[in-house]
Amino acid sequence: MNAPLDDAALDMLFRTARSYNGYLNKPIDEETCHAIWDLMKWGPTSANQLPARLVWCLSDAAKRKLAACVSAQNEPKILSAPATVILATDNHFHNHLPSLFPHNQTAKSWFEHDAALRETSAFRNGTLQGAYLIIAARALGLDTGPMSGFDNAKVDEAFFVGSPHIRTNFILTLGYGDPSSIFERLPRPKFRTFNRIW
Repeated sequence: MNAPLDDAALDMLFRTARSYNGYLNKPIDEETCHAIWDLMKWGPTSANQLPARLVWCLSDAAKRKLAACVSAQNEPKILSAPATVILATDNHFHNHLPSLFPHNQTAKSWFEHDAALRETSAFRNGTLQGAYLIIAARALGLDTGPMSGFDNAKVDEAFFVGSPHIRTNFILTLGYGDPSSIFERLPRPKFRTFNRIW
């Protein structure tokens, strides 16, 4: 049986972790991107679908290209962040199931002729992977700033041209958070507010 994480780890992952609007002037390298992926890939997805497709915008050119697709409020966040990750989902994820889910070679056929099922499943499981990305980054000592506020079609056209089956879900900045860039902690309700036990 696994032992619970201690309070310091729980704080780092959840209780004191924040979504940042700005970062310290400390770069993110490709090795760090690999380290995040090598943690987040272990998070569970249905039938090991792993439909998330990530673009790590580290260069100034990539950041400018992405910044042109977002709201005026988010543009400076992307341009100043050490990295921004585009998290998209691949609605053709089922083509990889023979290798990702090898103990059941019929899994691809579950989705092959049902585009609506593929889209729903890709979005659900890709979003799960986005949450794993945030937790993996925090576990490695980084901070993130997940965001909407962008033109999905523009991002898809800019970064996934020729792949209409891949669609952007959300984007998030990544780095070492600047404490001056965050607001006062927003409320989180007690269990009974949004939960029921039957």
